[in-house]
Amino acid sequence: MRLPYDTLFAMKSPATLPYIFSTPLATKGSQTPAPLLITSPHSGCDYPPEFLAASRLDAHAIRQSEDMFVAELFAGAPEAGIPLMAARFPRAYVDLNRAADELEPTLFHEKLPDHIPKPSLRAKSGLGTVPRLVAENTPIYDHKLSYAEAQHRIETVYQPFHDALGTALRDAHQAHGLALLLDAHSMPSQAIKKTGQADGEIDFVLGNRHGRACDERLSDWVGAFLTALGWRVAYNKPYAGGFITEQYGAPANGFHALQIEINRAIYMDEASHQKHQGFVALHADITAMMHALWAALPELCEALSGPQKSAAE
Repeated sequence: MRLPYDTLFAMKSPATLPYIFSTPLATKGSQTPAPLLITSPHSGCDYPPEFLAASRLDAHAIRQSEDMFVAELFAGAPEAGIPLMAARFPRAYVDLNRAADELEPTLFHEKLPDHIPKPSLRAKSGLGTVPRLVAENTPIYDHKLSYAEAQHRIETVYQPFHDALGTALRDAHQAHGLALLLDAHSMPSQAIKKTGQADGEIDFVLGNRHGRACDERLSDWVGAFLTALGWRVAYNKPYAGGFITEQYGAPANGFHALQIEINRAIYMDEASHQKHQGFVALHADITAMMHALWAALPELCEALSGPQKSAAE
């Protein structure tokens, strides 16, 4: 299944790359990178035919873990001046928001090499770097995989993505003294129940790993802007941030990473996987947020260059 994903962006990466890196037209050829980058690691929808053939799920069911339309929601980033990096391949194939060696031993025929650490809780639950499930109790396969297959996905999809992301953030930090990352995701509306609130009462969850991944002033700015537009915003519950925010967020060193989770129910029908009328309004508000954030960057970056504001303050 191949969707018209590349048409979302004015500037496209070569088709040989496992990600799309869309650079603002205004900065094309510039030697100075932007201080802010947006990623969409779970919106990839290029499902390799051999992967679909090996799955026990059909082309509809396999998409349950996909952050559908998130890259499209943020597609206005380059026009606002912000680079956008989006996955091509789906989370069900390889999860870019996990450590490279976060593997589940029971998924494989053979014993994993000794250098692979004990499985994390996420891997044990079937949601490792090479996932076993697409949703709770929904297996992808009816057979085990070879470790060579996992290596192939990690080497050809996962590692190039993280190499490019790490380079972009280091270049931004070198140019500006700091680097900001917004990591965009979507969440099932059912996940809102984990907050103790009724379905539909939260539209966005901002995760900064309780102040360990970014200065509170960044998450406060994003939260205040969305709230002013009428959206309901929560912080760190049920999603405080994943591997990407943990790996790249180091506010004491000038690296600030904020995860943005969007309730899927506000822009799509979760059963049919189709957009509904709410998509247009949400897209407009996210685009407005990106333009406003770009305009506020000089002042915000100056503030973030000073003493860090933690969650306790």
